[in-house]
Amino acid sequence: MWLGHSCPRRPASKIKLEEGRSVNRLMATDVNTATVAAAHSCWSCGDMRAAQFCKACGKVQPPEPVDYFSFFGLPRKLNIDTSTLEREFYSLSRKLHPDIYAGSKSQEQEWSLEQSSRLNDAYRILKDPIRRTEYLLKLEGVELEGQSKAATEEARKTGEKKQIVPPDLLEEVFELNMQLEELRATKKLGEEDPALIQELQAHKQSLEMKFNTLFDELKGYWDEWDSADKCHNEQERRRVRDKMVDLLNRRSYIRNLVRDVNEVLEA
Repeated sequence: MWLGHSCPRRPASKIKLEEGRSVNRLMATDVNTATVAAAHSCWSCGDMRAAQFCKACGKVQPPEPVDYFSFFGLPRKLNIDTSTLEREFYSLSRKLHPDIYAGSKSQEQEWSLEQSSRLNDAYRILKDPIRRTEYLLKLEGVELEGQSKAATEEARKTGEKKQIVPPDLLEEVFELNMQLEELRATKKLGEEDPALIQELQAHKQSLEMKFNTLFDELKGYWDEWDSADKCHNEQERRRVRDKMVDLLNRRSYIRNLVRDVNEVLEA
């Protein structure tokens, strides 16, 4: 059973095979060393550059297509130090401010604008625990279901596939939809049904509790993902990835249910 704390021992034969593959990878890397070095050299002094600045001369660098984790020099982990992330964000914001490069004759001001925009996008995604998880899953090639309100309404109009009802919510969703339709019909007649409204409010409270519980469950998967990623356990990574996808889809579905209930109650 995977405990998510330490890496399991690998057979000696597998280790030797992996060592052989590592040698091959190193040989392939040596062939392309000049190309890689050129791609990551400072445009001004030729030294090795960082993501945003040259470490040697301090010149701002043209943006490169890196993911948001790499932009901040972070590994692709879900447990991150948000305080450190915030400090780095404000430090880079000051250094990349376009006004600093207003008198520059080069493209530095344009690059600083592009780098600042990417900095804001990266920080906005990584500081939010749910968006950070969704972003990492996207990097892993996973596209979550269309879950926005606009996407749901468009699906209703076009007849396209809607979100799949989570199996554990089937009975509750069926009853809830019946009550929502009943309250809509009652309100169209200009009438009120206090008992039905009270039942819907109780449903809403129950859904909100499930919504909050799912976040705590998701944080548990972060630990499992980071441990599996550290050990390069692909089978465990896929298992945890699928669990997170299922949880986020359920969470989104519940959020949409709460939204539907609010719309009917407030109409």
